[in-house]
Amino acid sequence: MKQLVIGGARSGKSRFAQEYASEWQRRTQGNVILIATAENTQGSMAKRIAHHQAQRPKDWQLVETCLDLPQALIEYSQTDNLILIDCLTLWLANVLSSERVWQEEKQALLNALNQLPGEVVCIGNEVGQGVVPLGELSREFVDESGWLHQALGKHLDRVTLVVAGLPLVLKASGA
Repeated sequence: MKQLVIGGARSGKSRFAQEYASEWQRRTQGNVILIATAENTQGSMAKRIAHHQAQRPKDWQLVETCLDLPQALIEYSQTDNLILIDCLTLWLANVLSSERVWQEEKQALLNALNQLPGEVVCIGNEVGQGVVPLGELSREFVDESGWLHQALGKHLDRVTLVVAGLPLVLKASGA
């Protein structure tokens, strides 16, 4: 099954996805591979990364990639793996701030997800429920994030919105 877990900042989406992955691992004895898309920088991002590291099991394999998410998915996917992507929103920001062409990267992600034999859980921030940003770059980010989530929601088996730590299943085909 391939699924998307979305929610706002500190909504509990990562915890929900990690609990799902831990239960899957217990049930199947398979491997969990966490693909982290954040750059380990100073300040608040480093604190967020440390928090996430402390919350996940130590036997999970960690793959760090800021830009090459589709390639990492293909490289690490196997039928006995669950890949947990944390998070799509940071990957989007990384691609938009690079020299890469976003539409090509987005299509490469969708193509990779369609090819994968194992389980995949994608985590993304829901950023489009507030005021439309004034800045052009901020508007582009919000728009592209929304369109990415729509494309994934259409193609993935399950979509769960997490609010206040509570999951709400929006789509459950293939469950």
